[in-house]
Amino acid sequence: MLGALALILAAAYVFAWLARRVRQPIVVGEIVAGIALGPSVLGLFPGDLVDLAFPADVRPCLQVLAQLGLVLFMFGVGYHFDSSRLKGHGRQVMAVSLSSVALPFALGAGLACATAPWFDRSAMTADGLLVPALFLGAAMSITAFPVLARIIGERGLQQDRIGAMALACAAIQDFLAWTVLAVVVALANSTGAGPLLRMAVASVALLIGLHYVVRPALTWLFAPERRRAGSALTQAVLVVGLLLSAWTTEAIGLHAVFGAFAFGAIVPRARIDATAPQVPERLEQISLFLLPVFFIVTGLSVNLGGLGGPGLLLLLAVLLVACFGKFVGAASAARLTGATQREAAALGVLLNARGLTELVILNVGLALGVLDSRMFTAMVVMAVVTTIMTGPLLDRFHPTAGTLSVHNVEATRTRTAKTDRGLVPSQDDTT
Repeated sequence: MLGALALILAAAYVFAWLARRVRQPIVVGEIVAGIALGPSVLGLFPGDLVDLAFPADVRPCLQVLAQLGLVLFMFGVGYHFDSSRLKGHGRQVMAVSLSSVALPFALGAGLACATAPWFDRSAMTADGLLVPALFLGAAMSITAFPVLARIIGERGLQQDRIGAMALACAAIQDFLAWTVLAVVVALANSTGAGPLLRMAVASVALLIGLHYVVRPALTWLFAPERRRAGSALTQAVLVVGLLLSAWTTEAIGLHAVFGAFAFGAIVPRARIDATAPQVPERLEQISLFLLPVFFIVTGLSVNLGGLGGPGLLLLLAVLLVACFGKFVGAASAARLTGATQREAAALGVLLNARGLTELVILNVGLALGVLDSRMFTAMVVMAVVTTIMTGPLLDRFHPTAGTLSVHNVEATRTRTAKTDRGLVPSQDDTT
């Protein structure tokens, strides 16, 4: 176990360093490290090195660490989620958001129907095509908001109209895509109308309880006059709360990531930042330490060599659908609502980045049994490719994005590891 963990962290560091050398987000390097340590690369060498590095008795422990890192990550995403981005942005942002969700969703659902004869039904638990089609549509609709914020911050686009629009659109469309995903999870886990209705009622009750009971209680507890409670109590409350929320959503039939995200979104951020700002940062640092384990667990399910001829065609189709759906959906709506051709192209490029958020969703789908291993592999490759291509294409369509001011250069040099990975935008990234 300890040897496997040492290998994971060493590989993650090396590949992250390589990613930064080629001006890519660190998360890209860590995803590639996870694939490299799986059957796609390490498995090609003689001696069954994958099983030697990650024996069967160690993998359940890695799964637990990966799950913990994942819920901590989703808590961080929820904690830094700015709901004000969903309001008052005008018809252009709303049009771009809806179009860049609707087109890739429709194309993804259509792709699922078209490739259904290639599905390995023995690896899937979902019956019929409805759930896989809805899931693939939701997965195609995602934009990696944290990685997008990192890319925009690196290129000094925080105050640029296109950068601000991209962040607002990503927030709206990810909200829509996660809502659809919650419905898909409920459909996949229910056995009829009765269980599905109970799951929906329980989910709504949880959200109401978090907003109207838990949030006021935390606001009272973290009031400035109770600063003497210290960071230890704040940390204990946040950890217990996010784990209980994650457990609750699993118990009602959803995935743990929904509970962790919801708890992060409702905690009184202003109170915590005023009384114990180091606590959320500490939790995010723990998630950054554990996320490479999540990438390895993901990489163990990715086998590029097992794609074969049909798999390569599937991969090409996935890449075309993903890029066409996002780029055309965003760029055409932006163009029709007054953006210049260059601005529309830059917006389409930015919203095409998938990154870590896509891997979170894909792992949910794999665990639910709505994806087979071949489609899972193709979608993981798509997430990596769309993230890698964002920077170079942005330099092509929005040349000023590559020119950072002196202030932004210094800010980039002093950012912490969490913003390098794209987990959350730094303070500069959200201004």
